[in-house]
Amino acid sequence: MKAELNEQLLLKGLANRDSKSIETIYKENFNMVQAFILNNNGSYDDARDIFQEAMIALYEKTQSKSFVLTCKINTYVYSVCRRLWLKRLQQLGRYSNQIDNIEATIPVEDDIEIHEKRNAEFAIMDRALNSLGEPCKSLLQGYYIKKLDMQALAKEFGYTNADNAKNQKYKCLMRLKKLFFAQYNIGE
Repeated sequence: MKAELNEQLLLKGLANRDSKSIETIYKENFNMVQAFILNNNGSYDDARDIFQEAMIALYEKTQSKSFVLTCKINTYVYSVCRRLWLKRLQQLGRYSNQIDNIEATIPVEDDIEIHEKRNAEFAIMDRALNSLGEPCKSLLQGYYIKKLDMQALAKEFGYTNADNAKNQKYKCLMRLKKLFFAQYNIGE
């Protein structure tokens, strides 16, 4: 949560042209972009140009009141830089097969839209899981997150055998599914 808040503060700072925020975004992201461009037929100057274009794109997005970045800043910056660089390589005729097929590259807007939708679905799932209650929440987390087998779950939750644990897990999963889709359909 703290990292999310920090990212929102950085975006706010960027929108207000705060030099400290701009510098932080630059320091946290430029090396990643530079490495990508240097590894794909580019130079340091190319990396600076592409990164600057991405920063301008991000700045322009922050000027819109409706803009909400639901991915990390570095994900957004990298996606924009990657797309811009592949496009520039194609224009310069320096495009090589070592880089993913440019036609197969999803436009950044589509990529971000998909990412935002997935983040919204994760948030709904988190709310559904939290409203599920115990022991279902812990049982599902034990199976899907901690990767415990049915024997271990039966022992931990006091079920007589693995089959009972499996039946309870199934019932909990169905309840979670119901809660998720009830909230998901409201959001659409």
